[in-house]
Amino acid sequence: MTDMFRPTRRGAMAMLLGTASVLVAGPGRAEEPTPFSFDWLKERMRTRAEGADVAPEALQSFLADLDYDGYRSIAFRPEMARWRSDEVSFQLHAFHPGWLYKEPVVLHEVVNGTAQEMTFSTADFEYRKSLAGQVPEDAELPGIAGFRLHHPLNTANVFDELIVFVGASYFRALGRGNSYGLSARGLAINTWLDGPEEFPRFSEFWMERPAPGQQHVVIYAALDSTSVTGAYRFEVHPGADTVIDVEAHLYFREEVAEIGLAPLTSMFFFDNYTQRDFNDYRPQVHDSDALKIVRSDGDVLVRPLNNPVRVAGSYFAETGLQSFGLIQRNRDYDDYQDAEARYHDRPSVMIDPLDDWGPGAIRLVEIPAELEIEDNIVLFWVPEGRPQAGEERSYRYRMHWGALPPDEDGALAWVAGTKAGHGGPSGVPIENENMRKFVIDFEGGLLGRSAPDAGVEPMVTASAGEIKGVVLSQVSEADAPGGLWRLVIDIDGGTEPLIELSAHVAGYGRKLSEVWLYQWVRDVPAPVTEANSQIEG
Repeated sequence: MTDMFRPTRRGAMAMLLGTASVLVAGPGRAEEPTPFSFDWLKERMRTRAEGADVAPEALQSFLADLDYDGYRSIAFRPEMARWRSDEVSFQLHAFHPGWLYKEPVVLHEVVNGTAQEMTFSTADFEYRKSLAGQVPEDAELPGIAGFRLHHPLNTANVFDELIVFVGASYFRALGRGNSYGLSARGLAINTWLDGPEEFPRFSEFWMERPAPGQQHVVIYAALDSTSVTGAYRFEVHPGADTVIDVEAHLYFREEVAEIGLAPLTSMFFFDNYTQRDFNDYRPQVHDSDALKIVRSDGDVLVRPLNNPVRVAGSYFAETGLQSFGLIQRNRDYDDYQDAEARYHDRPSVMIDPLDDWGPGAIRLVEIPAELEIEDNIVLFWVPEGRPQAGEERSYRYRMHWGALPPDEDGALAWVAGTKAGHGGPSGVPIENENMRKFVIDFEGGLLGRSAPDAGVEPMVTASAGEIKGVVLSQVSEADAPGGLWRLVIDIDGGTEPLIELSAHVAGYGRKLSEVWLYQWVRDVPAPVTEANSQIEG
C-alpha cells in the first residue's frame, strides 16, 4: 500500500471470513457501452437532487470485516493495471474495498463518447498473511474503494504515482519530486460549526482513456450527499507542478449553513515558533507550514500555521481573489531531519479561481493535534450567502500541486521563516511571562537588493496587547547571500487570550515584502471578576 495512508492502528480485531455472498465468480457483470458526456452527468445529478440521498449498500462478508491488519495485507497487482498494455502515458490501479472504505465506488472507462463499467475482481489483488488462500479466486468485487493514476512523472521509464482518489471526496496529487502530504476534497459542508459536519462522497467516476502520447487525463465524478449532489470534471496535467483544472456543478436538496469550496486538509504538528513542548529531536513536523493568499491588488499574505491549545478559526474576507492555498515553504532536509517522512518534499497547493466567485471569505480552521498522523488544518473558500433548496451553483478553479518556490525575480521579499520565544533581552532570567518575541525573516525582492542604510521601515500592528519593541536589520551578506532582512517584535500579551499580529516592510512608497500574519492563541486563565469570584466561593 502507498504511504498516503497514515491511519491510527485500530487494534487486532478478529477477522471473520464468511461466505463471500456478494462476490460473483466468472467473467464479470460489465454492462453494454452507453453514451456519456459532461452535460449528461450534470443532468443526471440535477435530477438526482430532486429526491432523497440513497446510501450505498453496505459491504458484506470478509469485505465488511477487514480490520487494519487485514487491509494492509492486500495489495493491487501492478501487472493488472488498466491501460498497461496500451500506448498510454497513464496507468490505473485500484484500491480494495473494506476496512475504512465500506462504500464501493464504481468506475467507468470513456472512449469516443461512450462509457463502459470497469470491473475488478480478487484476481487483481494479492492477499497476504492471514488472507492468503482464504479469498475466493477471480471473484468479482462489488466496486472498489478508489483508484490512483500512475505516470512517468520523475523519469521517462518509471510510472510514478500521480493522483489518488479514495475515501469520501478526498484526493491527493504530486508534482515532480514530491511525496504525499496534504489532501483536497470535492466539497466541505458545515465544517466545525455548531452541528455535525456533512461529508459528501464521490460515488462514481468516468475516466477518459488518454490517446497514445497524450500528456493529460480527464476524470469525471458524481458527488452525493444528504444536502447536495454534484457533477465534477478534473483535467490533470502532470509536471514539475501538477496542474488540475476543476469544474464543479452543485445541486442543493436543502439549505446549507456553510459550504467550503476547494477545501484542503493538512497536518501541522510543530515548528520553531510553537509554544507547546514537544519532546522530539526533529526541529519541525508538518505537511504545510503556512496559509498563503494573493489578493487582486497584488498583496501577498502569509500566515504561519499553528497547533493551537483549542480550536481556532479565522475568516479572511476577500473580493476578486487571485489565489489561496497551503504551502510548505521550508524545503531543506535539515529543516526537518526526517529521512523517512521527508516532510521537505511535501507539496504545496495553490488554488486560482477561474470564474468570479463573488464576495466571500477564506476560512482557516486549526485543531489541536496530539499526534502527527492527525490532519488538523482545514482551509476553504466560503461564498457569501447560504445555498437554498433547489438552488444550482457552478464553480471553476485551477489547482497547482508542487514545491511552488517563491518568485526569486519578483519585487516582493518573501517570508523565509518565523521563530518565536520568550520576549525581552535574550540570555537573562524571564521577567515577564506574558512577553513574546517574534522573529520574521524576509528574503529576496527589492528589499533583498537594498543597502543596509536604505530608507525602509517595518509596519507592525497588533489587535491587542502592547508592542514593546520593533527592530529591523539586514543580515550580513556573508551570512545570507540571498539578501535577508530580520524583523524582531517584542509584545506583551497581558491577559489577552488571542492577539492578531501583522507585519511587513515598506519603502520607496510601496510594500517591499509579503505581509506576515500571525494568530497568537494563548492559554491564559480567565480574569477573576466579582461575579465568578462569588460563584467560586
